[in-house]
This record gives sequence, structure tokens and C-alpha cells, in this order.
Amino acid sequence: MLYAIDGTVTPILRGDGSSALIILIAAIVAAVAVIIVRRKGKPASPTRLEEQGATPSLPAAPELEASKDDVLTDEGGDIASGLAKTRSEGFVARLSQLFSGGTVSPEILDQVEEVLLTSDIGVRTADRLMTRLKEELSAEEMASPDAVWSSLKMEATRILTAAQAKTLVKEPQDGTPKITMVLGVNGTGKTTSIGKLADRLCLEDRRVTLVAADTFRAAAAEQLEVWGRRVNADVFRGKEGADPSSVVFDGLKQAVEAQADHVFVDTAGRLHTQTNLMEELRKVRRVMGKAVEGSPHEVLMVLDATTGQNAIQQARTFNEVTEVTGIVLTKLDGTAKGGIVIGIADELGIPIRYVGVGERVKDLRDFDAMEFVEALFAR
Repeated sequence: MLYAIDGTVTPILRGDGSSALIILIAAIVAAVAVIIVRRKGKPASPTRLEEQGATPSLPAAPELEASKDDVLTDEGGDIASGLAKTRSEGFVARLSQLFSGGTVSPEILDQVEEVLLTSDIGVRTADRLMTRLKEELSAEEMASPDAVWSSLKMEATRILTAAQAKTLVKEPQDGTPKITMVLGVNGTGKTTSIGKLADRLCLEDRRVTLVAADTFRAAAAEQLEVWGRRVNADVFRGKEGADPSSVVFDGLKQAVEAQADHVFVDTAGRLHTQTNLMEELRKVRRVMGKAVEGSPHEVLMVLDATTGQNAIQQARTFNEVTEVTGIVLTKLDGTAKGGIVIGIADELGIPIRYVGVGERVKDLRDFDAMEFVEALFAR
């Protein structure tokens, strides 16, 4: 006697053995099918990084799951939106308020100077703006809000375009990849910026290798691996706690053998005031030159715009050690300190390469001096 597969005791067949065997086989097949269907419906185990595609320290980025065409047509946030807080709450807003009366008196000019001196553009840059203002405008023009505004805007443009005109990036030799060393204090968005830049190149069908040289933080290497999987880039990772220089050397050698087009080296980002970190970065840079002659070809410093004047000090310290060729300024949309861009360009003379105006991949935008000034001084 056979019983129903649901466990009830109702007899479903009485007869010879062959018929019973056929029914038994059919019942087993049906049971297996049910189990398979149920298992397919279960979610992936949350303990496996490969199944999750993200770590707790790096939010998932659904835009990377779209097709290449979808990603390429996503324009991302614009500079004007990214500078909204600076225009409404920062030094530009304070200047606009001073000029709202229709005329500029000597007393107001003193207040303009005070606004600039207490803003995040820095004392040196504020002095330069005021000096040029007094040199270029006549007494009559100084009484015109439009003339004063135009002068400030023009000098800001001069500062930025002068820095942007500098060509500090080296070209790689034939047959070797372009190697970019990326610096930045922890929390500035360094690893995320690397992932976004790698995504650009991978969408152009370039072969990209990411080298996890921050061997003191396992989370940093894990984040880089997540980005590598997302954008289809190779990732070279040494053992946790290994000497960063040896990891970089081996990583660059492997990238050359794999015929990579571009390599990003993610370095440690402990406080820039720590002497041992600065010495470590010097060593990493020397080793890069030994692994691939002429490298690094580019040194990007990632700065958090929300830190204001402290960002300039960070860049100055790192620049003394590694000769920074370009700045990536992140989190511009979350601060009223957008004027820091002018201060960085004026005090350090380093080009601003990219600015981050949001969380999406396309929100890391190429920096354009004219576009930035127009957006910053929009009235």
C-alpha cells in the first residue's frame, strides 16, 4: 500500500508491485521538484561577500548594475546644484546680502573684506581678491555692486585657470600602463573615488587594475574588491599587515604582465600629521618608480570639501612628500565651503581634476574652472 506524499494515511493504490513502483517513482520526482523550487526562492546567505556584492562599510550602488548604455546616459548631478549650499549659506550668500542695497559704500567694502577673510578661501586668497579689486576699479566703479561682483568673479577665474593650465601628469612609456597613486586621509572618499574613476575607464573598455596598498585596514581592501567586481576591474591585494611597498611592487608587476591600461594604487590614509605615514608614502612612491620606470604618472589627492581650511593643510603636507599632480574634491554638495576650491588653487597651484557633487558614480565630475565660477557666483 502507498500513501499520499503529503503524509496523510489515505491509501492511494492497491494492486500489483509494478504499478506501485511506478507510482512511487513519480511521487519521488514530484517531491524533488518541489524542494528545488523552494530552494531557488530563498535569499542568498548574508554571510558571503560575493553573494551580497557590498559590505556594511560600502553601500550598494544600484546604478552600477545597469547596462553600460544606461550608465553612460546618466548625466549625474551638476556643479550648480553641488554649490547650492555655498550660494545660500557660504561667503557668496554673505556678499550678496551686502550688495543688496544697490550701492557699495566704503563701509561696505570693509565688510566685503571681512567676509572674504573669514571665509574658507583663506587669508592669502582673500587679500589677493581685495588687492585686485582696488587696483582694477575706479572710485566710481567701486560704488557699483555689479562692478565689484564682476571683479571678484574675474579674479577667481584667473586663479583657477592658472592652476588648471599646469601640466603635471606624466605620460607612461609605450607598453606600460598609466599608474595613478591616490592619497587622502581616511574618510575623505578616497577608495570610493578610485572606484568611480575605474568605472569610467572600464566603460571605455580599458583594462584596469586596482592595487590595495592600505594593508593596515582590511575594510579598505574589501571595499576595493567590491568596486573591482562592480566595474569589472582586476584587484591585487596582499596579506593584511604586509609591507605596503612590497604589495605595490608585486601589484604593478602583475598589472604590467596582464597588459593593464591603467592602475590605481590605493594608499593608507591615517592622519597626515603622522610622520611614519609620510615616510611610508615616500617609500611607496620610490618603489613604484622601481617597479615601473617613470611611475607614478599621476598623484591624486582626495580632499573632503566639508573640512574647509584643514583640507588645504592636508594637501600641503602630502604635496611635500609625494608631489601631488591633481586634486579630487569630494562632498561638495554637502557643504557651504565651496570657496575652498579657490583657496586650494591659489595657495598650492595644483589643478582641481574632479569634484564630487553626489553619491552616484556620475556625480564625480571633471572640473571646469569657468563652469565652477559661473555656478559659484550665480545671482
